Amino acid sequence: MNDEPSPYGDPPTPDAEHPAPARTRPPASATRRQYRPERTLPLRVELERQLRRRRTQVVFALVALLPVLLWLAFELAPDGPDSSSLSLVDLATGSGVNFAVFALFASASFLLVVVVALFFGDTVAAEASWSSLRYLLAAPVPRARLLRQKALVAALLSVAALLLLPIVALVVGTLAYGADDLVSPAGVSIDYAPAVARVLAGAVYTAVHLSWVAALAMLLSVSTDAPLGAVGGAVLASIVSQILDQITALEGLRDFLPTHFGDAWAGLLGETVDWGDMTRGVLSALTYALVLGAAAVWRFQRKDITS
Repeated sequence: MNDEPSPYGDPPTPDAEHPAPARTRPPASATRRQYRPERTLPLRVELERQLRRRRTQVVFALVALLPVLLWLAFELAPDGPDSSSLSLVDLATGSGVNFAVFALFASASFLLVVVVALFFGDTVAAEASWSSLRYLLAAPVPRARLLRQKALVAALLSVAALLLLPIVALVVGTLAYGADDLVSPAGVSIDYAPAVARVLAGAVYTAVHLSWVAALAMLLSVSTDAPLGAVGGAVLASIVSQILDQITALEGLRDFLPTHFGDAWAGLLGETVDWGDMTRGVLSALTYALVLGAAAVWRFQRKDITS
């Protein structure tokens, strides 16, 4: 033991005149005021985290690149068909709006399903696979708020991607094929400006219709620690539903399939808009989304977080 005097002097010895200061702890009320659950995990922070992820950047790049790839495919393809009956593929090069309609139809049944499933299925399962989910909840972030914030950011990214596709397709198609009228396979012609509004409305309908995919992917995301399983499960459910929808023997039972009204926005391409199937499609999708979303919240509230 070193008995040499300290170069900084000896510390004062507490006595009756100079008692040792007592350690104070902030009152419990001050601690409670500092913690506000509604301020945990702000949307801005979560959005910045998701935008910095490589998968988000790749998804938006692929969605923006798809119309360019379609344009290159049409440029390399031989001249138009000889038959008198025309399809969306045959009319795609007729105008910029026709090109955008074809791009949306071609991607809605699979590519856009994958995009929505990726944003929602990867959001919670990825945190669990990185072993960071328990640290988020220890912040502490309430479970319901954590799920809500992540779902809102996933919805924002999904809608942005779904709107980016027709917007880029309209720009590419208009530059390549002009701003002529939209011509449907039934021979209906719609002016350019109203046709653009209808194409964007079709994209909005597609986003609402895919809400059931989003809710299913979120349910799977809180049920597993494997992001690929959550994304793949939602995509597989959509594929199976589309296959069953092709079986005409099911008759009226097909109306209850979540993908049955996926192409109902084609009613926007007529001379007068047909709202019937779109209304049924919105109600069907929102019903599935409400049930699956409630199941996701219930499952996440009762799940043991071990990673």
